[in-house]
Amino acid sequence: MNKILKFFSFCVAITLISSSSFAAGKLNLYNWSDYTPDELVKKFEAETGIQVIIDTYDSNETLLAKLQAAGGSTGYDLAVPSQHFVEIMIKEGLLEKVSGIKDMPNYKYVAKQFQNPSFDPMQEYSTPYQMGSAGFAFRADSYSGDGSSMMEFFKPNDEVCGKLAVFKSPEEVVNMAHLALGSNFCSEDPNEMQAVLDLMLEQKKCVKVYSSEGINDRLKSGEVIMHAHWDGYSQVGKWEYMDDLTYAYPKEGVVGWFDSLVMPKGAKNVKEAKAFMNFLMDPENMAILSNNAAYANAIPESQKYLSDKMKNATNIQVPEGVPVVFGQACNEKAQSLIDKVWTRVMQ
Repeated sequence: MNKILKFFSFCVAITLISSSSFAAGKLNLYNWSDYTPDELVKKFEAETGIQVIIDTYDSNETLLAKLQAAGGSTGYDLAVPSQHFVEIMIKEGLLEKVSGIKDMPNYKYVAKQFQNPSFDPMQEYSTPYQMGSAGFAFRADSYSGDGSSMMEFFKPNDEVCGKLAVFKSPEEVVNMAHLALGSNFCSEDPNEMQAVLDLMLEQKKCVKVYSSEGINDRLKSGEVIMHAHWDGYSQVGKWEYMDDLTYAYPKEGVVGWFDSLVMPKGAKNVKEAKAFMNFLMDPENMAILSNNAAYANAIPESQKYLSDKMKNATNIQVPEGVPVVFGQACNEKAQSLIDKVWTRVMQ
């Protein structure tokens, strides 16, 4: 009888260990501000027993600098860079290869056109997060323009001058200037970059603040009436408290981006990170992310779980004929010119 009881106790112990294999696990996630819904985190923690610890940043440049400075000792298990920064991080050896991404149970839900993306052609480093665009938004009740030209942002009228805010990073702003001027992203032409600098310095006379955080709060308070913005985050502001908040789709286009989950070099909680990657590719879970952050995603079946307000979100609907031009990883010469422009603007 004793042997039977001992064997039974052993089986129970094994079952408990198996069913809570992640129970003692932790996941350190480094993500953009206001980009990780509590609902999603709680669901993941309830299903896996893994504790999620979140730290935030305000730009791809901030993330890149953190990884470069740390040399594999950031303590983060996952981060969420945009497409061209994934490419940069791979080239600089800042990311871990993630074995078995294509074998993850939920990878089958990723749309074919987003599998093996150009920035990670073997799908060895990344899984999809969200996608959208960067441009500018304005309080329509306080502004007589219609957002039909990017020059409304760079050469603001008297209503906007002094009540304009701009991202505090060159990534999107320089590309927006290229769109306004009709020049190419990652230009190596000093004359073109001088034109970008001149345009941004002219704009600076009307800029109240350079910031990539607190955007909707700033617009809500009336501190500014026009702000560099992202399509989905502007939609959140429109839902929550600003019916007149309008995301502009200028004829010159908007800057496209595609964010992904990646594993920084030196990540300790690999099993937990892979669990979160797989979790997020589930259509229902990806819909939770889109319903909260208001961005599009790469999981077509998530459409079945989108809220009605998300399906009818006006700020994320790109009008026909408006270009969406995706950011690129620039070569050393082009990046040097961008850095010089931004340094001069920030002086």
